Amino acid sequence: MDNKQKTIVFKVSDNIKKQLIDYYYDMRCDKTPPYAVFQVKQYDCVITLYESGKVMFQGIGADIEANMWKDLENHTNNRNIDDEIKAKEEKEDDKTYYYYDAIGSDEVGTGDYFGPIIVTATLVDKNTRKLLEDLKIMDSKKMTDDKIRRCAPIIMKKIPYVTFTLSNLKYNELSNKGFNMNKIKAILHNKVLYELSNKNIPYHKIIVDQFTTPRSYFSYLKQENISEKVTKITFLTKGESKHLSVAAASVISRYLFLTEMDKLSEKYGITLLKGASDKVDEVAKKIVSKYGKNELNKIAKINFKNTEKILS
Repeated sequence: MDNKQKTIVFKVSDNIKKQLIDYYYDMRCDKTPPYAVFQVKQYDCVITLYESGKVMFQGIGADIEANMWKDLENHTNNRNIDDEIKAKEEKEDDKTYYYYDAIGSDEVGTGDYFGPIIVTATLVDKNTRKLLEDLKIMDSKKMTDDKIRRCAPIIMKKIPYVTFTLSNLKYNELSNKGFNMNKIKAILHNKVLYELSNKNIPYHKIIVDQFTTPRSYFSYLKQENISEKVTKITFLTKGESKHLSVAAASVISRYLFLTEMDKLSEKYGITLLKGASDKVDEVAKKIVSKYGKNELNKIAKINFKNTEKILS
C-alpha cells in the first residue's frame, strides 16, 4: 500500500470550479490560507481552492480525490489534466538548463539557397549571462538583422566561441558524395563543440539544438570514423529558448552569414536574397545569365530544388 504524501495541483475550468465549490461547501474549514476560496481537511487529504482557480490536493488520498475532478474535466471540457501537468513539469525542467554554465551550438544557412552553412559553439556562464540578458539575446530568427549586426560583435568580444564556415563549393562536394544535410550538420556541430570544449574553460553541460535523433547524430560521426568527438551532449528541441549559449551561437552564426551574403552581393553586383523562394530563383537566373550556370556551384546549394527550376 502506498502511504506517501502526495501533492497534485491544477487549474480548474470555470464551469467545474462552481461544481467544486458546491460539492465541498458543507465541509469547508472556518479559516482559509491567504488567497484561498476554501479549504477542506479530510482524514487522508487536504483540498484547497485558490482565487486563481488552482486547486491543490495534499495527502495520501490526493490521487483518489483529484481523479474525480480530472475525470469531470475530461468528460465535460475534453481536458486531459494529466497531460497538462506533465507538459508543465517538462517545461519547468527545461528552465533548469538556463542556469548551467554551458557550451551550446547552432547553425545558420541550411535553409538558404545562397550562401554558406555556418555553425558556431559558444560558452555562456554566470559571468556572461547578464550581458546576453541585457542585450536581449534570443533565437536569431526572432531578432532583426539590424539588431544582430549590432549585438553580435559585442558578444564575440566578450564570450568564448568557435565557428566554422562550410563554403558552397565544399557543401556541393559533400552533397555529391551522398551526404545529407543532417549528416553535414552533425559533423560541423561536433567540430566546433570539440574545439571549444578542449579550451580548458570550465562548464557543466554541452547543449545542441536538436535537429535529428541522438542515435542518428552519433551514427553520422561513426560513419566518417571521426575520433575527436564530443559524446556527453544534451539534445534539446528549441534549444535557443532554453540556454543562452545556443541563442548566442545562433546570433553569431547569423551575423557571419549576413557578412558573407554582403560580400557575395557586392562581388556579383546584385543583392543575394535569403531563403529559397521564387524571388531567390529570379536572382539566381540573373547570375546564370551573366556568369554562366557553373557559377552557382560557388554560391548556391546545388541539390536544392531551386536549381532545376532556375536552369529550366
